[in-house]
Amino acid sequence: MPLARAVRHTPRSAPCARAGALVTERRITFTREQIAAYAEASGDHNPIHLDDEFARSAGLPGVIAHGMLQMGIAATVAAEAAGGPDHLRRLFVRFAGMVEPGDTVTFRAESNGPNKLGLSALNQRGEAVLTKAVAEYDGHPLPSGERDQRRGA
Repeated sequence: MPLARAVRHTPRSAPCARAGALVTERRITFTREQIAAYAEASGDHNPIHLDDEFARSAGLPGVIAHGMLQMGIAATVAAEAAGGPDHLRRLFVRFAGMVEPGDTVTFRAESNGPNKLGLSALNQRGEAVLTKAVAEYDGHPLPSGERDQRRGA
């Protein structure tokens, strides 16, 4: 099962110039299997991500998703909105909340001025899990056909 599944994506050749315009959105329900797969792929086997008993002994409610897993999904959303990963130049995020297995997080990218995207990540309770998230891109997305050729599609 993929780590992320797009539930709404508005394809564009370039991000919307109007501030606040939705460019891309993904809704992800985090699972223990996804968190374990990320731990394996990243080499981050910190037991707060894998062992409920250990996580509780550390003062957490149970296992939590890796912050970098969340950041990776935010980067994917930003790259889609910027016209592809080769146009993304900078990504800034602040981790604001924990994500537990079963949480559904909506990652959004909205136009935030010239060559900037505002990113948000809210759980199913409307609580921010990432804040002060901004992506900067070069503003020159490739036409979709050329993007596909570069990817080898």
